[in-house]
Order: sequence, then C-alpha cells, then structure tokens
Amino acid sequence: MRAVDRRAFVIVLDACGAGDLPDSDEYGDAGSNTLGHVAEACGGLDLPVLQRLGLGSALPLQGCPPAPEPVLHGRLHPLGPGKDTITGHWELMGAVTPVALRTYPEGFPEEVIEQLRDATGRGALCNLPYSGTAVIDDFGEQHLRSGDLIVYTSADSVLQIAAHEDEVPQPELEAACAAARAIMRGEHAVGRVIARPFRGSPGAFERTDGRKDFALDPPGRTYLDELQSDGIPVHTVGKIGSVFNHAGVDCEHPGATNPAAIAATTALIGELEHGFVFTNLVETDQVYGHRQDTSGFHDALRAIDVAVGEWVARLDPGRDLLVVTADHGCDPTTPGTDHTREHVPLLAAFAGHGGRRHDGPFCDVGASVLRWLAGREADGLPGTPFT
Repeated sequence: MRAVDRRAFVIVLDACGAGDLPDSDEYGDAGSNTLGHVAEACGGLDLPVLQRLGLGSALPLQGCPPAPEPVLHGRLHPLGPGKDTITGHWELMGAVTPVALRTYPEGFPEEVIEQLRDATGRGALCNLPYSGTAVIDDFGEQHLRSGDLIVYTSADSVLQIAAHEDEVPQPELEAACAAARAIMRGEHAVGRVIARPFRGSPGAFERTDGRKDFALDPPGRTYLDELQSDGIPVHTVGKIGSVFNHAGVDCEHPGATNPAAIAATTALIGELEHGFVFTNLVETDQVYGHRQDTSGFHDALRAIDVAVGEWVARLDPGRDLLVVTADHGCDPTTPGTDHTREHVPLLAAFAGHGGRRHDGPFCDVGASVLRWLAGREADGLPGTPFT
C-alpha cells in the first residue's frame, strides 16, 4: 500500500501516567503511578479492550492482566524537564524543551498584574496557585460583585483567567487572555494562557465548554511540520491545535469534553481518506485527576475503552496506525492536585507490530507516525520509529 493511502490516529489519554520516572523525586512525585493507583483504589480496572490490546502488558495493573496477544506495548519517558500538557504533547511530536518553562508557585509579580489591569481595564483576584474548580467556588461571588478577573496558576507553566459568562462575555475573556499572552513572554514566558469561562450561581458555579488555550510556539520543528511538508493533512481534536499554537495543523476539530472528542475522532475514522489525526481526551486530567476522583477517573477510562473498541473494529491494520498513549501523570491518590512526573503507556496497533515491547522517549510516537504516513524519517528530530 502506498504511504499516501495510509492513516494514523494518536489518542492521548490526558494525565494517564504509568509510573514514576527516575527523577520524579525532584518534582515531589516519587512513587506516583496514576493508572496503577486508580486501579488499586477502584478494586481493579474494568477495561476489556485496552487489556486485550496490552495495557496490562505495558505495566502491572490490578484487574488488567497481561494480554495473551498484545499489540506493540510499553512505556515512554520524556527527554526534557517538566510534567505538563504542553511539553508532553510537544515531545510526542519531537519538540523537546531544553529548560523547564517558568512557573509561579508564589503567584505572579505585581508588575505582571499591573500590566494585566492596564490591558483589560479590570482588576485581578486570587493570583495564587489554585485548583480550577475551587477557585471559582472561592472567588466567583467576589468576581461577580467587583468585575475583577480571577487570575491564577498551578504547578504547571500556566496563567489562567476565569470569568463568569454573564459578567465577562467570551469575546472579552479571550481578548484578556490574548493580552496576557502578549505580557507573558520573555522573562515571564509561560507555556499557556488559558481562558476559563464559568456559569451558574454562588454555590453552584460550573465551568463551560468555552475554554481556549493561548500557547507559545513549539521550541523547534515538529513531526507535524514534517507531515505538512509532505502534503499529508494534519487534523487535531480537542485542545491540541492550541497547544501547538496552530503550527503544523491543517484542521482543528472541537473536543472540549470526552464525548465530543470521541465523536469527532469517530467521524474522522469514517470520513478521512488519508492523513493524521491527533486527539486529546481531556477529562481524565481536567475533570477527575485534578479533583482526586478515582471513581470518576475509572468511569472515564471505561467510556474510552468502549470507544477504542469501536475504533479498532473499524480500522484496517494494513492501512491504519492506532496509537494510545498519554502526556504526563496526575495521580489522584497523591496529597496534591497537580500533575505528576511519570512514564506514559504506549499501545500501538498496526500490521507487523509483532506483539513486541517498545520502551523509549515520547518522540518515538511522532517518528513512527512520519514513517507510517510518509515512508521516511526526519533528519534533526529525535525519535526512533517503532513502525
């Protein structure tokens, strides 16, 4: 089969870490194991499709034994520092951040807040590392009274602005975040600025699906750029297009929730003639990992398992490459609510996988996609193809 006839689908199970890394203790994450600890907390995983593909062959998991005939399986590790969405996705596509992106564990300096006030005409509340759901509970009512923006960060390299949709319409919130993105460069460069709209009344605030990310450009050329240079269409589902600041992306499909992202991916499987689909399934991170909800985390995985089963049934191993992996951990059983520095799982279904084990860096995923679709490797980009 000609490479031009082929398709590749990379599915990122956001925050589904697969055990701590040798340097996890430097991040306060020694002993973290997102999938392993969720399995233990829930009395064993109920994931028949992922188990059959070899998830329990990639790492020991209660309720998910090794598969008799797994697909290619293993664990991947980052080459660069950090444990966040942006560096994880960048590394999957061959862009390694040489130094950790800046974080603000004490909140942003007054000079940044002053510039934000000048740019938006609104004040700022909070200015601390905070849970994204707790921050609207704790500051939402004051925000509605004052009109001030809720500005907060986390252990990741991020500035987030939350605002009630009745007080700050979505276009104004996005304009504020665009202004913040312009401010947060140079010495204050953060990986992402994120718009976080919410709705509801005090005591019942909830986030909307209007999240929008404003990211830095990747630190170098990526496998997305390589695919584009060969005329291979690149589709992203969910926040991935924004994570790459739209570089190397031909078409972005919405996926603010797992059901929406799963539906978009399913549609692309049915419609796409050839090319690459890069999907993020966000809820294991955004909804359950950060909230330390192990039961909800497992339920989200079970819904993903059903979707993967439907996708596998529709894909042609001779034509299609399916990769299931992650970008970092977010162990919901640890004391904090932040991401955890971990390996990530790798499952890859394609003709000729041989059921073998493959452990390597994140960027092996991008290298494998390029070889599968373009029949070549990329000089100057890290990664060894497993296809």
